[in-house]
Amino acid sequence: MYKIIDESGNLYCQYKYEKEAEFERMVVSNAEAIFGASGIYFDMKRLIGTPKKGAAVPDGYYLDLTFHDNPRLYLVEVELTGHDVYGHIGEQILRFGISSETDKYKMKSLLLDNIDRDFSKKEKLCQFFRESRYGNINELLDKVIFDSKPAAIIVIDEATEELSNVMGQLTMATEVIEAQTYICGNERLHRFTPFKDDVLTGLPAAEDADELDTIVVPARKEGFEEEFLKNNRWFAVRISGAMLDRIRYIAAYQVAPVSGITYIAEVDRIEKYKDTNKYIVLFRPGSLKKINKVGLGRKKGQAPQAPRYSSYDRILKAGSLDDIWDKSL
Repeated sequence: MYKIIDESGNLYCQYKYEKEAEFERMVVSNAEAIFGASGIYFDMKRLIGTPKKGAAVPDGYYLDLTFHDNPRLYLVEVELTGHDVYGHIGEQILRFGISSETDKYKMKSLLLDNIDRDFSKKEKLCQFFRESRYGNINELLDKVIFDSKPAAIIVIDEATEELSNVMGQLTMATEVIEAQTYICGNERLHRFTPFKDDVLTGLPAAEDADELDTIVVPARKEGFEEEFLKNNRWFAVRISGAMLDRIRYIAAYQVAPVSGITYIAEVDRIEKYKDTNKYIVLFRPGSLKKINKVGLGRKKGQAPQAPRYSSYDRILKAGSLDDIWDKSL
């Protein structure tokens, strides 16, 4: 269990929420930081679907506007780890999947009504429309509700391996955000991993998120030679649900002593890896090629420790990892 010490030496210990409603209030109060300022969080609980036939009451909705060409709607479930992962959380996400298919018109009506009464949401949408191909809110909601399948976000105080196993069985695309609170007297601190943090971390100011099309994976010598080079695949990869339909290429960062991106391939398809919440990436035959090594730059901490994202063009033009992930560029 984590503990936090501030600069004055004050020790913060994890606060255990006894009631889900209190945890949910913390999430709503910090929604922009947790879910992202590029989207809109809807704090509303309304029944969708048909009772006794998969009806559900999401804790909220998040309209993700990060990608101007591919916005997405998420149904949000706020949970504490004390709940039965299989019988409660798993069932809730199953209900989300059923109700979001059977009650699309009601979802759209609820969101439209909420937007109509909120000037700040209208302003954010107007800004989005200026930079996207969508002209109005009806067109946007039709895209995320009728033309695409909504996904789910679980916000929970502890993301356990058990939860990961459950997610591996779900057909509805589901993301997990771990959020915790630490206290010292009357002072509180909140610890969380922001939604899409793995996607947007290190994104240079000059690069638009819409340009992201390549996943960069760290690779050790044995696995790299056998799987990446010989079998033209890479597996047990954690991939953000938001990126699954956007990835067109996969690049290998060979760890030390090579310490650089050396190969890149076109992606043929991405499939679930066994009964896990991870994936296997299969390359298009004949597309694997060696590129000029993109090695370490001057800035520390740029070497991928886990999958990271960039664009094919940026990688091919890069002289070092600084050119790919230095936010100051």
